[in-house]
Amino acid sequence: EPTIDPSIFDPKKRVQTGRYDEREMSIAVPFLKRPSKLDGTHAGDVGFDPLGLSENLDMYTMMEAEIRHSRLAMLAVVGWPLAELMGPNWMLHGANNLSPSVMNGFDPLSFLAVAGIFGGFGYFEYKTSLRRVDDKALGKKHTEDMANVWKYGVPGDYNFDPLNLYNAFGDSADGRKAMRELEVAHGRAAMGGITSFAIWEALTGHQIVENNLLFHPNAVVPALAVAYLAFGFFYEVENDDQYLGQVKLTSEGATRIEGIKRKAALAASENSELIEQGMDIAGKVAQIAGDTFSDLKVKYESATEDYTKSVMSKNYEK
Repeated sequence: EPTIDPSIFDPKKRVQTGRYDEREMSIAVPFLKRPSKLDGTHAGDVGFDPLGLSENLDMYTMMEAEIRHSRLAMLAVVGWPLAELMGPNWMLHGANNLSPSVMNGFDPLSFLAVAGIFGGFGYFEYKTSLRRVDDKALGKKHTEDMANVWKYGVPGDYNFDPLNLYNAFGDSADGRKAMRELEVAHGRAAMGGITSFAIWEALTGHQIVENNLLFHPNAVVPALAVAYLAFGFFYEVENDDQYLGQVKLTSEGATRIEGIKRKAALAASENSELIEQGMDIAGKVAQIAGDTFSDLKVKYESATEDYTKSVMSKNYEK
């Protein structure tokens, strides 16, 4: 009787299938049923497929297309505002110096530059569309990571990780999947962002960086970022079958709050003597300040009285 290697069920060794098998409804679209092929196996899978494309098209091809567009969008969403903030006017378009795009239009020079860039990307797409990856270092890891799912490894694998950031969450199957989740999430946000840039400038005729808090020094954006991070440190927003957007204190948040309270109480007890000494010093300083003020007041009143008498006596002598 054949034996089964228990390591295939270890999420650190291999990506496990069927993460959302027990969920009937989609996470992304709660009023629709979860698409049958979107079971949480792949990074970025939140059950979003309202058009049913996953039922009829190849999953690997669609995932490869998404990650390529995501990476381009992440570059573009940074390059677009930088071009308008720092680029020379002769590379921008129109009287308001907009970033060249299909919706904004092109000048001859910018058209040639954009056409050259996309020609290069098209050639790269052509040369790498049927590339082999399982003979490279990362490809071999991906093949083993995805062995429970399929034999194709991971879409978007170009064996490119010069800074070894891919293992930031651990040199394991679940660690690498977590990094892919992060990349896909940022890529989707970037695709939405660059689309909104193009639509905004096409409708208004003004630069996206114009009168925009995100692109000029101010205290509002950092304050909002700190507030957002602080909120996520203690709370989360949940949806259930009855209510949307319910703010709840997480178990980790409750633990952190209790820890802060304990540390504050401990610091107060350890520093009580210092606090008392500080209060004594503050009291003495306040007393000295009060006495000095009273003394100055008496001297000021005496000087005023002497001056008044001197002036009055001179007037009466006349």
